[in-house]
Amino acid sequence: MIQRLKPKSEFSRNVLTLMTGTTIAQAIPIAISPILTRMYTPEDFGLLALFVAIISIFGSIANGRYELAIMLPDKDEDAINIFALGFIITSSISLFLFILVVLFNEYLTVILGNEEIKFWLYFAPIAVFLMGLWNILNYFNNRRKNYKDIANATIVKSIITVVIQLSVGLLKQGATGLISGQILSQLFANTKLAKNIIKDKILISKISKVKIIALAKRYKDFPKYSMWAILANTLSTHLINILISTFYSVATLGFYSLVQRVLGVPSSLVGGAIGQVFFQEATKEKQQTGRAINSFNSTIKKLLIIGLLSFGILFFIVEDLFAFMFGESWRIAGSYAQIVMPLFFIRFVVSSLTVVNSIFEKQKISLVWQILLLILALLSLYIGSIYFVDFESYLMLFTVIISIHYLVLYFILFRVSHKGGL
Repeated sequence: MIQRLKPKSEFSRNVLTLMTGTTIAQAIPIAISPILTRMYTPEDFGLLALFVAIISIFGSIANGRYELAIMLPDKDEDAINIFALGFIITSSISLFLFILVVLFNEYLTVILGNEEIKFWLYFAPIAVFLMGLWNILNYFNNRRKNYKDIANATIVKSIITVVIQLSVGLLKQGATGLISGQILSQLFANTKLAKNIIKDKILISKISKVKIIALAKRYKDFPKYSMWAILANTLSTHLINILISTFYSVATLGFYSLVQRVLGVPSSLVGGAIGQVFFQEATKEKQQTGRAINSFNSTIKKLLIIGLLSFGILFFIVEDLFAFMFGESWRIAGSYAQIVMPLFFIRFVVSSLTVVNSIFEKQKISLVWQILLLILALLSLYIGSIYFVDFESYLMLFTVIISIHYLVLYFILFRVSHKGGL
């Protein structure tokens, strides 16, 4: 009976493996969020969001986006050299950031407008290094189809985060528990995935300077176009978060960060797993047929069904749900969540398919779209800060503009996957 219930296709089995791990990993912090929101203040969550925004901006480009190229070569020998290239770039960027923080800590603190972030800036280079390392480890393990190990590492990361945040939270040390949990959990997760590479001595021995340079040139479009595209994408979210704390307040950012955390669950829970497996399957289909029609069509159907069910139900109960789960003082976050729900639904569906441009090496298309996303996000905030006193009005404007932009991206991805280009 149990055997009949198991997914029959390899795609479904792989998605289920990743989704199971991610489900557990996401369920743990969400389950203890009602405790955390009573242990930490909105200001504490705002400071965490500010720190995450800073490290995410640099972490998104920590490998020069060469991590995406790890999936593409036929030989593992080439893949491990791309991995080594990504590691070198990550180390270099992290070292540069450390020097920057040491020399300009005071100045950066003034720019960010938050005195409490001053101490945590010294930990930002470490966090960026760990994020960059996670990216290349994740993609290399994905290439090897080590889905169970990826799932387990994700669970470990979640458990460590929760343990530290709860333990330190009992001592009432402000945002210390939230931020330290973020950093240390990444260290443990990286260690778990790194074992799969370290134990393969033969493969590691094939890393060479000549190969690294050759492959850096072969896949130069990733840092040339994709790196700037992901930077623009990250800025459109995290720079906006930084500016929200400046234009409105760090408490407002705290409320909104909880919204992003909760509504982001379907994307990280299901969308991320489907996207990873879609990357592998679409890459294989493209190598065989020159297109990714079947992979794209089957994946979009799954995403639409799951998205409509999850976001559709949540839309009608989200305000009361936030007040019940996180405390009445967090009800305002529930009202924010209801406003941005349509955007999160559209982004959930489309974001899982964005690897299409990487598979077909259409980085220029991604770059243009991402730059426009950043411009529209900043424009929305600028208009909102001038013409709207309340944060809710700004969120409505932001939701409408960015939702339309994501729908444009969907049609671009559809054309690329079916035609090989626009």
